[in-house]
Amino acid sequence: MAHTVTASAEHTIDAPSDEVYRYLADMHLHARFLPAPFYDCEVVEGGVGTGSGIQVKIDFAGGAKVIRMKVTEPTPGRTLVLTDTNGSGLVTTYTLTPQGGQTLVKVTASFDGESGVAGFVERIAAPRRLHSIYTKELAAFDAHAREQRAR
Repeated sequence: MAHTVTASAEHTIDAPSDEVYRYLADMHLHARFLPAPFYDCEVVEGGVGTGSGIQVKIDFAGGAKVIRMKVTEPTPGRTLVLTDTNGSGLVTTYTLTPQGGQTLVKVTASFDGESGVAGFVERIAAPRRLHSIYTKELAAFDAHAREQRAR
């Protein structure tokens, strides 16, 4: 029986929420901050916000898997969602909460997991691995925001 695997991470970014949201919604910039195991990320449609699309490869169980993400903005300025259109069920949601001159960003990812023994291992390992990946990504966005503000 299949199941849903969910992971999340959050980080306070040293910039106002409108600025942070602009960074997250810009898929050209977003692509630069995806850490390993993501690679070869390219914008294939649009570029900023709703309707944009990116294609990215991910090292997955000893091989490469192609993920094609479509962007929506259920709550513009606060919530950005990337949904895989290649059938993995991967949905990555970025939620921004203003905190004065800073912004708390929470990223939550969920996808359709495997069944059986592979699914059992995945339920344990994937959330930890994804937490680490998204923590690195958010730290990179924070470093970018700090660099922009120092200019």
